[in-house]
Amino acid sequence: MARMRTILKVVAVFAGLAAGHLPTARAASLDENVAGQFAGLALACVHREYPNKIAHVLDGDSDAQPPRALTPVFFGCYDWHSAVHGHWLLVRLARLHPDAGFVAPARAALAASFTVDRIAQELAYLQGPGRVSFERPYGLAWLLQLAAELRAWDDADSRHWAEVLRPLETAAAARIREWLPKLRYPIRVGEHAQTAFAFSLIRDWSVIAGDEAMRVLIDERSRSYYLADAACPLAYEPSGEDFLSPCLAEADLMRRVLAPAEFSKWLARFLPVIPGNGSAGWLEPGIVTDRKDPKLGHIDGLNLSRAWMLQGIASGLPATDPRRAALLASAVRHAEAALPTVTGEHYEGGHWLGSFAVYLLGGSGRPAG
Repeated sequence: MARMRTILKVVAVFAGLAAGHLPTARAASLDENVAGQFAGLALACVHREYPNKIAHVLDGDSDAQPPRALTPVFFGCYDWHSAVHGHWLLVRLARLHPDAGFVAPARAALAASFTVDRIAQELAYLQGPGRVSFERPYGLAWLLQLAAELRAWDDADSRHWAEVLRPLETAAAARIREWLPKLRYPIRVGEHAQTAFAFSLIRDWSVIAGDEAMRVLIDERSRSYYLADAACPLAYEPSGEDFLSPCLAEADLMRRVLAPAEFSKWLARFLPVIPGNGSAGWLEPGIVTDRKDPKLGHIDGLNLSRAWMLQGIASGLPATDPRRAALLASAVRHAEAALPTVTGEHYEGGHWLGSFAVYLLGGSGRPAG
């Protein structure tokens, strides 16, 4: 009950933000108490091995091992990619609230995970036979986002952990570089395989890591895949198990790639349904029918990711663009629908939704640049 009251308080603060301004006052929308609630979700799962859903290619009897033996860093939180962004959540919140009470256990969990031997085993697993498409692109993109968060944190432990993670970071980036020139078509689904959201995470990493070649590659691929798109069928969304919007994720990516004036024109062609009257009703939040079903519960994540994508799209437009108010109003409406559900009541959502809530409330992915 206390956790629910805390989350409802966040919703009230989020909804009270001025309609014409992006929520950059992070202390108001992600204060220490709220951060502690989300940190608790990650601390409860990053080293919890079961239940576990592994995407695992066996090359022989020796590969039939428990998750902690296969991937000894990212074996918790139900699946590999959720374990990755569970670690990201802990780094992000510790960076934003270095003196909070949850930081000591967060540091302890990160120190237990980020050891030279464990990362070496993760690297060996990634490079094993039959795993060329392992966690591509979603999990690899989150791995790079984790590396970016460690790089951005001016802290002795973080610098050490970033160095320990570096071989896996390098391998993940190399895997993306090898794949993209061969990927003829974008992947437009609303789940893990989607290219637009992964590109956003990877591009943000490339800026922080100073990897200009990756930024150029992502921008070139984004223009090739998406620049000619028009009239995205937003009315077809969501599909029943989406946690990412294909249309909004594409627009949130392109505001990173295009200058504001060019992006404004592109968006008018791509999403002509965005009104200029400040209305929030042009995009309805998704409805969850069963939060104990791990696939049906994806819709809570869709509402969270829509909220940050709508904010991101607004941030990429010129300050005077009349569509900004409607984008931000819809972002608030989606946040209101989703944030009260991030309680950890059901592990099906509790193992991952905290990361999405922190990505939204902690200001990740903004401003455009």
